[in-house]
Amino acid sequence: MKSHLSGPARNPVGGHVPVAGGLHSVGLSYAREMRAEAVQVFVANPRGWATPTGSPQQDEAFREACAAESVPAYVHAPYLINFGSHNRVTAERSAESLRHSLRRGREIGALGVVVHTGSATGGRERPVALAQVREYLLPLLDELTRDDDPFLLLESTAGQGSSLCSRTWDFGPYFEALDAHPKLGVCLDTCHVFAAGHDLTGPSGMHRTLDLLVDTVGEGRLKLIHANDSMDVVGAHKDRHANIGEGHIGEDPFRALMTHPATEGVPLIIETPGGKEGHAADVERLKKLRESSA
Repeated sequence: MKSHLSGPARNPVGGHVPVAGGLHSVGLSYAREMRAEAVQVFVANPRGWATPTGSPQQDEAFREACAAESVPAYVHAPYLINFGSHNRVTAERSAESLRHSLRRGREIGALGVVVHTGSATGGRERPVALAQVREYLLPLLDELTRDDDPFLLLESTAGQGSSLCSRTWDFGPYFEALDAHPKLGVCLDTCHVFAAGHDLTGPSGMHRTLDLLVDTVGEGRLKLIHANDSMDVVGAHKDRHANIGEGHIGEDPFRALMTHPATEGVPLIIETPGGKEGHAADVERLKKLRESSA
């Protein structure tokens, strides 16, 4: 999994890996085959509310291997989580699910836990939904008091429906609702932000978007990037990932991404189609773009 460059890479490149059958035995084996320098995993069924305990042996082996090989690891929380839901049961289950992902993240040595920012359902107004986000999410952030606790990384959506956070400036009210908590960070998904209406193409599209993000949340909050091309045009509000360079974003913006000050040291995780071969090709493509941007 380790980088073959001398010293740590400016932007470690890796991917989301399957872990059914063993976090270490399956997940890291897959990561090595795609020559990943960073990994992201699920620690629960992404489409369910179950909160499995995991295997202490697999946890320890995964944590030790990542530490030994200097591979940063991240957890993606389940997709069902929505703290803006008008349904209290959904909000309560969301809190239980995210607390589980944060605890499991610490147990496996993850640096961050990614959670989708959700939407205001049931026709409720955005300020009402954000007040509920604060009610449920701030206590979880306040529980992150240990040195080895992961950051909570907010991932914006493609802007479908009553999304609470899709454009860069939407992170502002979200951060305000959570008192810009010190354990709060951002996971920027290139496909999502493109679909939401930020044109990443052209000579300065990516840099302009990153400038807007930093202006909104401040320096040092961008902790992870989901590097995905888009099957759809800018502003389509469709979350359909494409392989790097094969969608409407194209290769150049990813090269530009790795030259912006805000992305210094920030890992790139691909969530693209194609299975292991497609993932390995995308990792290799991003590494080449990184080399050409240096």
